Amino acid sequence: MSASGRRWLLGLGLVFMGGMALVLFFLLALATDHRTFQGEDYASLLWLNVAVATVLGLVLLWLAARLVLRLRRRRFGSFLLLKLTAIFGLVGLLPGLLIYTVSYQFVSRSIETWFDVRVESALAAGLSLGRTTLETLSSDIAGKTRAAASALGGVSDAQAVLALERVREQLLVADAILWSSSGQALASAGESRFRLSPHRPSAALMRQVRSERAVATLEGLEDLEALQDPRELLQLPAAALPRVRVLALVAPASFGFGSDVRFLEVVAPVPAALVADALAVQVANREYQERALARGGLRSMYIGTLTLALFLSVFGAVLLAVLLGNQLVRPLLVLAEGMRDVARGDLTPKASLPARDELAGLTRTFAHMTQELADARQAVQHSMGQVDAARASLQTLLDNLTAGVVVLDTEQRVLSANPGATRVLRAPLAAHLGQPLASLPGLDAFGAWVQQQFDRFLSDQTHQEGGHWQQSFELHGPEAEHAEAGRGVTLIARGALLPNGGLLLVFDDVSDIISAQRAQAWGEVARRLAHEIKNPLTPIQLSAERLAMKLEPKLVGPELAVLHKSVKTIVDQVDAMKRLVNEFRDYARLPAAQLQPVQLNALVGDIVGLYDAAEVPLRLELDPACPEVLADPQQVRQVVHNLVQNAQDATPPGAGPVLLRTRPSDSGRWVRLQVLDHGPGFAEPILKRAFEPYVTTKAKGTGLGLAVVKKIMDEHGGRVEIAQRLDGGEVRGAKVSLSFRVANMQHH
Repeated sequence: MSASGRRWLLGLGLVFMGGMALVLFFLLALATDHRTFQGEDYASLLWLNVAVATVLGLVLLWLAARLVLRLRRRRFGSFLLLKLTAIFGLVGLLPGLLIYTVSYQFVSRSIETWFDVRVESALAAGLSLGRTTLETLSSDIAGKTRAAASALGGVSDAQAVLALERVREQLLVADAILWSSSGQALASAGESRFRLSPHRPSAALMRQVRSERAVATLEGLEDLEALQDPRELLQLPAAALPRVRVLALVAPASFGFGSDVRFLEVVAPVPAALVADALAVQVANREYQERALARGGLRSMYIGTLTLALFLSVFGAVLLAVLLGNQLVRPLLVLAEGMRDVARGDLTPKASLPARDELAGLTRTFAHMTQELADARQAVQHSMGQVDAARASLQTLLDNLTAGVVVLDTEQRVLSANPGATRVLRAPLAAHLGQPLASLPGLDAFGAWVQQQFDRFLSDQTHQEGGHWQQSFELHGPEAEHAEAGRGVTLIARGALLPNGGLLLVFDDVSDIISAQRAQAWGEVARRLAHEIKNPLTPIQLSAERLAMKLEPKLVGPELAVLHKSVKTIVDQVDAMKRLVNEFRDYARLPAAQLQPVQLNALVGDIVGLYDAAEVPLRLELDPACPEVLADPQQVRQVVHNLVQNAQDATPPGAGPVLLRTRPSDSGRWVRLQVLDHGPGFAEPILKRAFEPYVTTKAKGTGLGLAVVKKIMDEHGGRVEIAQRLDGGEVRGAKVSLSFRVANMQHH
């Protein structure tokens, strides 16, 4: 059952118990009040008690059935709830049975003592005494009135008022009236003086007075019998009290003709205390008789009420046992459920109870502990996530490093390697994990060298302080078959000891850096040679020409021929030296590229137009989808001229045209220009050092052409690649590829 259901059940039980208590008090009040409860109602109330007791019994049976069902299902806390129910039930039942037994005996015996014979005789005697007292009072007032009426026989009607005043004062009555025989008021004293038409006696009463001389009646007593408390009589006004009315015959003084019989009426109030006592006795006697008639029903009503009280107490005890037991068991159920969840690894927020008792505090402590465990696990998971992210980032970094990173164990076996190591060494390291580095194909020399460096490093104590070793190594032969140039690879290797005892080897291919340094050195050499050699060439040429001009008139025959041949040799060699110096100067003083958007297809088309009359023709395959590239038009012209001239020089006449082809890259970031010839291709030694100055296959070449191309492409941020042009495994020429950046991608 949910918490709201339990609260609803608790509220319903409290309302039901309160209602039963009100019914109980109401029945007790009815049973002791004879004025509002009649004898025939006892049976109805008894059946009502039986109905209420039946409802309480059914509720108890329902609660017992639910408890038995909980026990059969072996729900947690059922035995504790059974014990609590038994304890509370016994606590409510045993005292209730004791009180019920005592009350039953007390009520039974008390009701019998209420209706004792002596009580009934005393009430009858009191009632008779009251009646005798009132009759005596009435007889006394009647005798006094009869005497006063005899004294008024000789009083005329005119003197009657004064005479009545004296009578009223003497008799201490409230009113006195003198009536004629016809019922006419002749005179009055007291309250009747203020009445226009006093109530006259009836003819029957007057006839009775004529025969009895005086008649007394008690009026107003019946009206007071409805009072519940006789003491209320003392608070009523005098006019509302019972009174004695006496009518007496006033005989005339003489019985002559014309004399008329008159009547004296006197009204005297009855003392309030006397009336109250009489009414009290009468009320007590009436109630006694009513209770005597309903003696059996009263006994049944009291016993039924006591029985109902017993059932109510037992029901309340059991209900409180169930509800309080649930309140005690509920925190334990919450803890048990939470512990099962924690045992399964579920650390979601647990329920806690808002009450302030210790068990509810225990649930809050458990919920707080679970929350701390969840926070700790979340922190651990977050840390693990960070570690995984760092590991992934490190792996991504290693995978994208151009340098090679290899982790070795103490036996020089490869534990892990990044793709950069495979690319630099050109060996599938990932396929040889767990094998010694020296046992890999083509890396025996490199592995032995690394073993030697680590042995030397570990023999020194500096590695304990975070030191490392760093050396260069030249890979040659099969180990260094580079895809781009196939030349030897220069490695810079660095080794260190890992915290777990492993060995870290980091190496990088610095061949391009060395090549760039070599090109820079060649540029510096070319600049100095151009400066130092060019200056004396002109004087040498002028001196040779002046010497020939001076000696020609003086020499004849063979001597003159030798002179001409010598001067010509000197002039030709000076011109060759000048051309060489100019090429050195151009290589050393190559200006910085001024990049701008250029339509490469149009630029290539303009250059090709200059070679229409060439012995080796040119053919274009320009892709119209090529976008503009970032380039310096003048330098690009120089590059294309160099490549075209080299291709034409390498292609024999009739072997085929030189092909110029443009294609955009798949990524859309580059545009590639390729120059393909039908010559013999590059010799293997030349292919390895093609971009170095003075590397050439031409008899008259300086070897600066491809070096200038490489330098210009580096200035453009592009790439240049050379390769053999193969057809069926045979060399059919050379292929030079230039890659330019697309203009609209410069900010990406």
